Amino acid sequence: MSINFEKSEVNENNELLMEITVDSKESKVAYAQACKKLSAYVNIPGFRKGKAPANVVEKHLGRDYIQREVLENLLPKKIHEFIVSNKYELVMEPKITDFKFEEDSSIHVTAQAELRPNFTLPEYKGIELAIEQFHQPEDAMEKELNYVKENNSTLQKVEGRPTNEKDTVNIDFEGFVDGEAIKGGKANGYRLDLAHSNFIPGFAEQLVGKELNSEFTIQVKFPDEYHDEKIKGKDAEFKIKINEILERIYPELTDELAKKVGKGKYDTVEGMKSDIKVYLDEMEKSENARRATTVLYEKLLNETEMKIQPQMIQREIDAMMYEIQQKAMLQGQDFQKIMEEQKSGKYDEEIQKEAERRIKTALIIAQIAKNEKIRVLNEDIDSKVIELSRLYNTTAEMIVTEMKRNPNMIHYLTQQIMSQKVTKFLIDNAKIVEKQDK
Repeated sequence: MSINFEKSEVNENNELLMEITVDSKESKVAYAQACKKLSAYVNIPGFRKGKAPANVVEKHLGRDYIQREVLENLLPKKIHEFIVSNKYELVMEPKITDFKFEEDSSIHVTAQAELRPNFTLPEYKGIELAIEQFHQPEDAMEKELNYVKENNSTLQKVEGRPTNEKDTVNIDFEGFVDGEAIKGGKANGYRLDLAHSNFIPGFAEQLVGKELNSEFTIQVKFPDEYHDEKIKGKDAEFKIKINEILERIYPELTDELAKKVGKGKYDTVEGMKSDIKVYLDEMEKSENARRATTVLYEKLLNETEMKIQPQMIQREIDAMMYEIQQKAMLQGQDFQKIMEEQKSGKYDEEIQKEAERRIKTALIIAQIAKNEKIRVLNEDIDSKVIELSRLYNTTAEMIVTEMKRNPNMIHYLTQQIMSQKVTKFLIDNAKIVEKQDK
């Protein structure tokens, strides 16, 4: 045999270390083949492509470049065969860590491959999951009907009375801290819902009981966690003028309103209530499935002993940091500032624990999928593409185009689908019972 695995062992970091020898005869043939192959792809003055002799190709490209080409041609297939025949399971592709490639002699290569952590799954079929069942409150239907009325309400101008806590007001305002105007703290014709204000605490409350066209000053304090360093925690003064007082008018629940809201789905109040009932039941079912899933994976994680190598954890942490960075960029936030604010020993510890939890969960899911022969099928991908097109209000063709541009997206979607299928399998095979109060 011209390619020999002289030595292989698994170290304390669960890495497979291999020492491989390629005899001189094989190496010479492979070197000549690499030169011939490369000569067909490079422009060498004075020679047609594929016609330059080996020594000229070598001088043009360098021995190191050709040697690496030889290794790429010879070893990947052999290493793969060795790994499969010995039933090793990898989490990363093997890599060559060192090689000695002397002219007219054998090649000595060291390579390593990161192995999947060894672990034994606990029993995962027929397990009992005690959860605190979610039940819709008795007034759930009433609240949903009130939402319908709220969404179809109108604002009507009010005269002859002061503002109350349920009104919406149109105001002019300007804020000051230490006698100086606050940057961005001024507006004219601003509409503020006094019952649902997200202004500084105490702002909206001081606008209650004021007359139309009245002008007055209020005192507030910016929260200590306010985003603007210059004014957080400071007392402020706001000059206010009430331009308009508006009262919210709610419609009656009639068949006419139901028809408007239903948009062809239903046209009576009873039809609307039936539709809301289906929605509430589905929401209850979904929430209980979420709770069962949480308890399920907590149980599997707690009962699965697994030593995860440091390099796997670091890669997952890097991926998590990238996710945070991308999210910050999309939201217009400063990633470096976020990291500076969060950076602490406790934060690092939490990130590491989350990375370990993600890795452990992914490995458990992969092993269960393997045991139960659960596969991601083409129709699963098609369904996910349609789901995404609806979610992002685009076409399935646009999603497919994006997937072709971004292979990582396909990998992510496949993992997501597999996770969903395995979770469904586990929940379908679990015994879910109501958690009893102690």
